[in-house]
Amino acid sequence: MVTTVIYSGCTMAYIALYRKLRPQTFSEVIGQQAIVRALKNQITSDRISHAYLFCGTRGTGKTSTAKIFARAVNCLHPSNGEPCNECFVCQDILKQRGVDVIEIDAASNNGVDNIRDIREEVKYPPTDCRYKVYIIDEVHMLSAGAFNALLKTLEEPPEHVIFVLATTDPQKLPATILSRCQRYDFRRISADDVTNVLASYMEKERVKIDADALRYIAEITDGAMRDALSLLDQCVSYYVDETIDLNKVLNLIGAVDPGKFFEFTESVYARNSARAMEQINSLVMGGKDILQFVSDMIQHFRNLMVAAVVEKPTQALDFSRERIELYRVQGRKIPGSILIKYVNNFSTLQSQLKYAANPRVLLEVAVIKLCCPPVDEHLEELYDRIEQLEKNLGQIKTIQSAAPPPIAARADVPPDEIPPAKKKAVPEDIQNVIHHWMEFINCFDNAVKALLKKCKPGYLEGDGLQIICPDPASKNWLMGKQNIILQNLAQNYHKDFNLQFSLIDDYDARHKRLYGNKDMFEELQSTLNIKISEWE
Repeated sequence: MVTTVIYSGCTMAYIALYRKLRPQTFSEVIGQQAIVRALKNQITSDRISHAYLFCGTRGTGKTSTAKIFARAVNCLHPSNGEPCNECFVCQDILKQRGVDVIEIDAASNNGVDNIRDIREEVKYPPTDCRYKVYIIDEVHMLSAGAFNALLKTLEEPPEHVIFVLATTDPQKLPATILSRCQRYDFRRISADDVTNVLASYMEKERVKIDADALRYIAEITDGAMRDALSLLDQCVSYYVDETIDLNKVLNLIGAVDPGKFFEFTESVYARNSARAMEQINSLVMGGKDILQFVSDMIQHFRNLMVAAVVEKPTQALDFSRERIELYRVQGRKIPGSILIKYVNNFSTLQSQLKYAANPRVLLEVAVIKLCCPPVDEHLEELYDRIEQLEKNLGQIKTIQSAAPPPIAARADVPPDEIPPAKKKAVPEDIQNVIHHWMEFINCFDNAVKALLKKCKPGYLEGDGLQIICPDPASKNWLMGKQNIILQNLAQNYHKDFNLQFSLIDDYDARHKRLYGNKDMFEELQSTLNIKISEWE
């Protein structure tokens, strides 16, 4: 980007920072020490390969390193693998006058004809340099036909030709291309390195900027030096002759103070929807970008999970120790399953916001869902069941507290009026159900089956089949499924049953009054030949 400013007939061209501060030597390349050392050793030992592949995310120095390498291999007075940048060869390449260093943008020159032109050109020796260097940027954009055309030339090029391929997406390159290149992976630049370099640049440019602002710029650019310089250039242009602090940077890019992410997370985790709505309102009234806020919240939740589970989070989180400790404290407070749910919900919201006419509404709805889980449509039926069970359980407790004590425990009933024990005679149909109880309950769906496993079949008198429940909630829920149980009984045993439900304590008390003892498992095993394991 070039901005032209005219003062009294004089024309002055302003060069963007990311172009003005582009590295000119290997020593100025930031954060790629291993790659720089390997390339310099190849130059000094004259073991230069014919094809290189530079991979990595944007703004990590791939093209800059390729240009430095092109000058270094052709420099007339190299020093320890570094170009002198003073000889006429280096000067021609720096000023883009050299015809022997060719830069090609594969995004716009991706056809077969473009590569065929290269195949014809490589036959001719360089004009002024030792090597003719082809720098093909974004090489993954070449078409399949173009890759095939490049393949033979790349495999056996003339001795005076070097190919440097740069890409942000190496997995799109054919294996035949990858196998013919020396591959170097450019890693993201650490926030500490970016901060230090930006600070030195601003000192040279005589720009006053706080360390917190530089650190924030380094963190949000995710290891891309070009992005950091572009954002810094924007801040310098907007706040001319002013001291730039963190708040000014946040206001310029529409971002939120990182401390607000911790506060918003606390509100959502506490299910305080009112406070969360107030924070969203403050966000919108402050002119912040909702999509950027959602993206930052996803990253915040990720940082919380990493800080909570990783033993040494400083290796996974590129932040100051104070910030990492804040992540650790909040991350250990919130369960991992909750954080994963937050990430999933906000990721879905992020994709929806790209096409939303009113992003604020979508954000508020998503937050209310997190603060009020029963709204989740996938779990609505389950929550309704639980709520109904709780209500019925409260009603049963009220009835039990008002009910008279069992007849055997009441003091106003004379002992001679308590019915005498009688011999237990279980009807054959009911014996059959009790005997095959575990087989019978397998015909139900998972919810009914799981609850019937906790219950036991039994018999007191008459023609009633007792289902003995462990608690009032189970009894009440199964009573709602009575028709389904009766239908399955009729289908399996071809009989109509009189189904009755009892709590275990009530069943034992009535059994003791009728038969003189409790319905012991051992007794049932001997009379009905039932295994105890089938009752458990």
